[in-house]
Amino acid sequence: MFVDAVRSKITADKGVSMQNLDYYSIALFVIATCVTPGPNNIMLMSSGANFGMGRTLRHVAGINIGFPLMLVAVGLGAGAIFRQYPRLHDVLQLIGTVYLLFLAYHIASSPTADLGDKSGKPLGFTAAALFQWVNPKAWVMAVGAVLAYTSPLGSYTVQVALIALLFFVLGSPCSMVWVFFGQYLRRFLTRPQRLKAFNICMSLVLVVSLIPVIRGLPFAQWWS
Repeated sequence: MFVDAVRSKITADKGVSMQNLDYYSIALFVIATCVTPGPNNIMLMSSGANFGMGRTLRHVAGINIGFPLMLVAVGLGAGAIFRQYPRLHDVLQLIGTVYLLFLAYHIASSPTADLGDKSGKPLGFTAAALFQWVNPKAWVMAVGAVLAYTSPLGSYTVQVALIALLFFVLGSPCSMVWVFFGQYLRRFLTRPQRLKAFNICMSLVLVVSLIPVIRGLPFAQWWS
């Protein structure tokens, strides 16, 4: 599988022990956060319905290149601090986990999205990439992923790069789902009962992806 191939390649090339990462939980987290309704996906769904797949591809590329770059920038800025103060990483990991649980609650309780009108033109690559820096869900995803799924052991830079790579590879098809089925998915999700059921299912997937992180938090060590 892709995750196994990436892990083997990094370990072989870099000689880095990556046993502290739960790759499948990260992949599950990426899919859950990328496929659930949010500003990016609502915009992609609307663009797919109004402009078609071809005219929306630059928008998709902007999101799925811009967000991983944003995640790397956020992650590497904190790397030196985490290496010097590993316990700070534990505290921030707890904060990030709580923040992501709040996101799961927000997804489950979110109302029917307002797709806006059909006028205008599709968003381009640069605008979509820059939008990630003002997208609240993108900030929650980037900060939460770095804090919850990295470890002070091993190569922090490689860990951040792997998470960003997973967002690029797994996020792109998630985006295309919203574009390809935009017109039909839009009708489906604007029915309150179906949107509610979809949101609850995705929020549960997000919570399940956090279970290994919560179990790995060193609560006992904090009081020693």
